[in-house]
Amino acid sequence: MSVAGGEGRRDALLIATDTYDDTSLRSLRSPSQDCTALAAVLADPRIGGFRTEQLKDARAHQAMRAVEQFFRDRSRDDLLLLHISCHGIKDDDGSLYFAALDTDRDLPASTAIPAAFLRDRMNGCRARTIVVLLDCCYSGAFVPGAKGDDQVHVRDELGGHGRVVLTATSRTEYAWEGERLRTRVPQPSLFTGALIRGLATGAADLNGDGRITVTELYDFVYESLYRSGVRQRPRMWADVEYQVTIARVATSRPPFTGDTTESGPAGDSAAGSQDGGQPQPAPTVPARRGEDVVLTLQLDLAETVRGAQKDVDVDTATVCPTCAGVGTAGGPTAQRCQECGGRGESWVRLRGFVRPRTGVRPCPRCDGLGTVPPQPCSECAGEGRVPARRALTVEVPAGSTDGTRLTFAGQGEAGAGGGPSGDLYIEIKERPDPRFVRDGDDLRACLDITRAEAALGGAFPLDTPLDGRSTVLISPGVRDGHTLRLRNRGMPRAQGDGRGDLLVRVGIREEDAR
Repeated sequence: MSVAGGEGRRDALLIATDTYDDTSLRSLRSPSQDCTALAAVLADPRIGGFRTEQLKDARAHQAMRAVEQFFRDRSRDDLLLLHISCHGIKDDDGSLYFAALDTDRDLPASTAIPAAFLRDRMNGCRARTIVVLLDCCYSGAFVPGAKGDDQVHVRDELGGHGRVVLTATSRTEYAWEGERLRTRVPQPSLFTGALIRGLATGAADLNGDGRITVTELYDFVYESLYRSGVRQRPRMWADVEYQVTIARVATSRPPFTGDTTESGPAGDSAAGSQDGGQPQPAPTVPARRGEDVVLTLQLDLAETVRGAQKDVDVDTATVCPTCAGVGTAGGPTAQRCQECGGRGESWVRLRGFVRPRTGVRPCPRCDGLGTVPPQPCSECAGEGRVPARRALTVEVPAGSTDGTRLTFAGQGEAGAGGGPSGDLYIEIKERPDPRFVRDGDDLRACLDITRAEAALGGAFPLDTPLDGRSTVLISPGVRDGHTLRLRNRGMPRAQGDGRGDLLVRVGIREEDAR
């Protein structure tokens, strides 16, 4: 599995950060699972053949030390793969950093991993081919007010000869389970999950030659996320003059044959039939997992504050009611060939001899297999699933934020050929509110009073989205623009640990402005 030219080592370093000391960087549920699952696929000698190293929830200096060691003392023919799953942040000058356990969002230069440091280590490395996979949230997963935007110039930060960079934005996702909101059982993010699925199943081998190049892997991930309806779009930058082979298709057959079927030779099936064994399974389409479905649910601020119950319609594929997902008519297994009695052979009269003779030839009906596949289901044409619209009731937890995803495992598209169903993601989109502005878990509002009221002070009413009418106490002589903080009057925190604050800015108007 050389890249181009000589045989070198195949090494992978995977860095994942789930939790952060800085409370403004919210915990992520997927990086550790991303790291473990992807490392297993890359290390599989039938697939990636990489020597893998994992680093989870490390401090910035520990991660930087691991990166420097990873790129040191390399051969020109080595293939190096670096996967980073964490928060991505930018400073005021627009420079990119990767957040670590001890990162202070306001001091990224000294507490985070600079992309410039990574670029320098890559430029000083002798390895001709380096692949970087970034599953970092830029703006999408940040709480309101966090530094970061969609204009992260990864190509400028990490470009160079012999470099391939794949990026994706990821979001903090939560699932509604039972009576409360809780972090879902960890699973790979959509981006890394598609990477793992494409490598592990061989589905990313788009041209069927038994090899998965980095270009094929990118195309597979992009199409997977596009079909799922997710808004994020992976990006790829490449500065290489040759194809980079990331993995090969893991099958029981010799590698790189382009044949990805898992059934045995034809003679094996025929022999089984001759011995009177059980009929061999023969679904009309291979079993595969259904696609994930992502829907956007728009809510007012009051609904995200208090929580809401919403009915949604999901247009997707469900299990075929006629064949129960098998995809075949008359049972899911192959049938014994009636013409040859399951022997796979038929007697024919041979011509061209002085005296007629008989001989054995493969059965023309079953082509020597001894069995014939069942008829495809007429309703689903063998897919095992049919288009349908389902009505679901979604419980939106109090304190949801814009971009929060509610996850319903197994409620996505039904799998083809009886495969498992995908997941359903409901993404919350919060409409702007004319009176309140969210600032993380805090709410900001304005209270206009007259100059006379400002001079005297007093108690003033303010309608809030959660507590209804509240009273704001203003001291005499308050200045225009002064901000009051009402403790525990803001947004409920999604993890159930209290509420944010209500910040009220006092505005002083002229007497006749009523």
